[in-house]
Amino acid sequence: MKKAEVDNAVAHKLKRRKYESELRKLQIRLCHLQDWVVSRGLRVIIIFEGRDAAGKGGTIRAIRERVNPRVFRVVALPPPSEREKTQFFGQRYAQQLPSAGEIVIFDRSWYSQAGVERVMSFTAKTNYKRFLDLCPHFEKALVDGGIILIKIWLEVSKEEQERRFLARINDPLRQWKLSAMDLESYKYWDEISKVADMMVKTTDSKRAPWYILRSDDKRRARLNCIAFILSRIPHKTIRREKAKLPKRVENKKYADLPSLRGRHFVPERY
Repeated sequence: MKKAEVDNAVAHKLKRRKYESELRKLQIRLCHLQDWVVSRGLRVIIIFEGRDAAGKGGTIRAIRERVNPRVFRVVALPPPSEREKTQFFGQRYAQQLPSAGEIVIFDRSWYSQAGVERVMSFTAKTNYKRFLDLCPHFEKALVDGGIILIKIWLEVSKEEQERRFLARINDPLRQWKLSAMDLESYKYWDEISKVADMMVKTTDSKRAPWYILRSDDKRRARLNCIAFILSRIPHKTIRREKAKLPKRVENKKYADLPSLRGRHFVPERY
């Protein structure tokens, strides 16, 4: 990316104050959504896929920051074991599917074997073709069974991915984010593009369409993503009766005891 292009991109990035103001509004709406999902016993799946450093983790954190983690549950499974590689592609995800009143967020999903895993030869070619054939039927069964399924692909540019990888390499607070697999995937941009395009084209169905989220600007991407999710799950605001603190029941005998004397304390260094 040329310097002029970088300067232009930076100039158009959403300012932090504006971002935080809009994010708070959306997070309040997410709290209303969670009340509705629980009250109606809805089951929701949100799939996040995309290239490494596309911003999946940050987007998911923005969604879950102010909601109940028992309602918004994140699933991020490790690479499949040798045994799991021989199973039906949806088998290890079946136990992670939502129960009534749950929104399950998949930080990568059964689509992993149709993306990076396929390029890195973790998934056999025959399994890959079978996955593309069966996946639309699998997702149709989920939707027909009453699950709301939302599939989001985060699209980051080649130049922005490189910038983010370099930032991870040079920042001690981000180095943990960079794995050997990330570096391998960086080498195969074009091959991953080809596989991802085929995956999205083949598994984009009327019941379970793919939605592309541009994510070069992380702040805009997070706001756009949350607003989109809110629009895809019809809901109403459930008014809660404002809670009142009850009067404490005092125990005079306990109050006379030296409750903290002789205990160990954390040193106050700050």
